[in-house]
Amino acid sequence: MGDAKLLPPPIYWAQRKNLLYVKVQLEDCRSPTIKIEKDKLYFKGKGGTEMKEYEVSLDFMKEIKPEDSKHAVRDRAIEFVLIKAEDGFWKRLLKEDKKFHWLKVDFNKWKDEDDSEDEPEGTDFEEMMRKMGGGGAMNDGDFNYDDGLADSDDEELPDLE
Repeated sequence: MGDAKLLPPPIYWAQRKNLLYVKVQLEDCRSPTIKIEKDKLYFKGKGGTEMKEYEVSLDFMKEIKPEDSKHAVRDRAIEFVLIKAEDGFWKRLLKEDKKFHWLKVDFNKWKDEDDSEDEPEGTDFEEMMRKMGGGGAMNDGDFNYDDGLADSDDEELPDLE
């Protein structure tokens, strides 16, 4: 392979007022290198169907609190809950204002600033942090972020006219 620059893995993100959800969509990535800093997230790991190596450095638009943030390596993805240094919605995830084909919004988790906070404050997040627990390994059944399987509300939708 030589010194060819490694490709970034597919990344999905969403935010709440106080945190970011980031998901690195890479299957069977066993022991990735992960560094969480106040203004960036570094990821390098092998995975996917061809067990290729991927690498990415996300330079965040604003700062996070690395010491309060957590991540979990799962069979289908590596998931991060990153706590924002200051509450508030970010215009975008990264410092650089451009589109990256590998970075997408995670619409399953997305909430806009003006979305009503219809969920009681923090429930799914607290539940998620609890299950991510003290850095121990977890089985994949514990926590279903979105493993790509159809779920019950994926019934057929009527055709659009």
